Amino acid sequence: MSGTYNEVLVLFSLLVAILASYTALDMASRVTTTQGTSAARWWLAGGAMAMGLGIWSMHFVGMLAFDLPIPLGYDLAITLYSMLAAVGVSAFALWLVSRPDLPMRLLCLGAVLMGAGIAVMHYMGMAALRMQPGIDCDPLWFSLSIVIAVAASGAALWIAFHLRRGHRRHWMRLAAAVVMGFAIVGMHYTGMAAARFPADSWCGAARDGGVPTQWLAVLVVVATVAIMGIALIVSVLDRQMHLRIRHLAISLARANEELVQAALHDPLTKLPNRVLLQDRIEQAIEKAKRKQESLVVMFLDLDGFKSINDAYGHQAGDLLLAAVATRVRGLLRSQDTLSRLGGDEFVLVAPSTDPDDAAVVAQRILDAVALPIRAQGIDVQVTASIGIAMYPSDGVTERDLMAHADAAMYHTKDNGRNGYTFFAPSMNISAHQQLKLLNDLRRAVERNELVLHYQPKFAAPDYRMAGVEALLRWQHPDMGLLPPGTFIAAAERSGLILSLGEWVLDEACRQLRAWDDDGHDVPTIAVNLSPLQFSSPSLVETVRDTLARHALDPTRLTLEITETTAMRDADASVNILDELTRMGVRISIDDFGTGYSSLLYLKRLPATELKIDRAFVRELESNADDAAIVASIVALGRTLNLKVVAEGVETPGQQQQLRQLGCDFYQGYLLGEPVAADRLMHTRHAAPAPCLAG
Repeated sequence: MSGTYNEVLVLFSLLVAILASYTALDMASRVTTTQGTSAARWWLAGGAMAMGLGIWSMHFVGMLAFDLPIPLGYDLAITLYSMLAAVGVSAFALWLVSRPDLPMRLLCLGAVLMGAGIAVMHYMGMAALRMQPGIDCDPLWFSLSIVIAVAASGAALWIAFHLRRGHRRHWMRLAAAVVMGFAIVGMHYTGMAAARFPADSWCGAARDGGVPTQWLAVLVVVATVAIMGIALIVSVLDRQMHLRIRHLAISLARANEELVQAALHDPLTKLPNRVLLQDRIEQAIEKAKRKQESLVVMFLDLDGFKSINDAYGHQAGDLLLAAVATRVRGLLRSQDTLSRLGGDEFVLVAPSTDPDDAAVVAQRILDAVALPIRAQGIDVQVTASIGIAMYPSDGVTERDLMAHADAAMYHTKDNGRNGYTFFAPSMNISAHQQLKLLNDLRRAVERNELVLHYQPKFAAPDYRMAGVEALLRWQHPDMGLLPPGTFIAAAERSGLILSLGEWVLDEACRQLRAWDDDGHDVPTIAVNLSPLQFSSPSLVETVRDTLARHALDPTRLTLEITETTAMRDADASVNILDELTRMGVRISIDDFGTGYSSLLYLKRLPATELKIDRAFVRELESNADDAAIVASIVALGRTLNLKVVAEGVETPGQQQQLRQLGCDFYQGYLLGEPVAADRLMHTRHAAPAPCLAG
């Protein structure tokens, strides 16, 4: 008995095989991308069901395409068993291709097992006909069908393994599905060609109430297409979700990197900040300890940076800092770390560096920093002071190395700058002394250890006392009377200068009221303002409250600010000084001639006097340039209706020359030293300058 085939159903079986293959490839990528999670088991189960039903559906569509001249039916139990065989084979295949690797030995074993499973499914499906007598199989075609099943399985496993990653192009997956579909169809129809039906055969399943072929066709096609369609739709939606999640994860990782960059790096120079520097030093110490190597920490501070910032503005200063960072970084090795702590302070950490190499590196940095730098169209130039601490000789912790390098840097500053200094134990003693001094200074106000001395100011031409300047002193319980030069810088760095400045202002006004009450005529009193105090938002209110508390006429108070402080932010300075002068307070520009004043802003400042810096008075008798500068300042003061005060007058010759140049007021040790309040009344007049002419 021979059968015929329905070409339409044969073609449909091929399409089902291709769709099943495409589903299998897609499921393989889903299982692989979710490997190691609970979702992978669900994708494996769903993929095995969709792929198994696809292969099984293709088999029965192919069986339905085959027609014999007798009624046909299928045993439901055997049919379901064949479906389970297809699902089981599919689960094995998906598990195999989702492994991290697929060696040839495992591929061949998998091909044999999968091919055998497909063959079992196929011949079990044919057995569901329950033909009587039984179906004979041609040995050659039967063997060929098994070979094709094994070969097709091996090819399918190899293709699925290499196309399992989701980033493969869809057309490559479609082409592979077509190849796999033809292989599956080839195995099925080769197996069908092996079947021999005797002439008197009849279908036992059709006689015993088996499932009719029409109903089986509807059940197979609808169920299979629905399951595979749902599987593909879910897979596509899942892929889109994963792509979106991956995009969000990448965006989150990028944002996290930016946050880490911002948290651990200086925003201006992009160098590591203090937090990251501490970690780098600790790691370098551990490595040096493990390998018994040396380590160098260099503390670098720019000389003259503040002057450039004041003269040309913060934007020029920022450009300078960025340029210095770039230059120094270009001199370093990949394992070295350059960090900016803030302001003009940098720290270099160089592992595996001995003292000789450290000296060479330090000198190269000094040479690079000293070269002119172009900032906002002008050439600016700074130098650097470097302090060097070595591990383990100078410290074995991050804190010790940083502190010792810092102490060595300040030693370089004190010895002329533009150089480098290796740490020595004596420097640490000085650093500890500075720390102790600062701690003592915090308690000095409470202990009433601060005192004011008053230096008189004399007016030409009769040299009568025209006022006094209040100068701070510290009566230290152990070190005696300390001048401001020993503690003011530390107070400014720590911010303690604000409370000290308020105390000085209050004490000076209190003393002026006390002199008034005792009948002593002290016309005015001058108080120096630190840069930090001048920029304080509460300055104007503090001055107003202090004057009111001591019932003083504001015109009797003169506030002295340095030229550099006034020019740091000229517009803001004008606003502050305007408020003070509207109150009645007088303004004096101190240390005039040492800063970078702009005449445009100077004429806007509501000042009443200029104080010539003592540096120009010191060599006035022997230096014609200084005499010319003083003459220019006096002429400028007259043009702007400002009184000119010469400070630091120490010799009769200086006094005589200043009188000839036309100064209005004089201060100095020649005329009157700073003294305590109770001794001031003994210095009411100064001796007039002798005539040095002829």
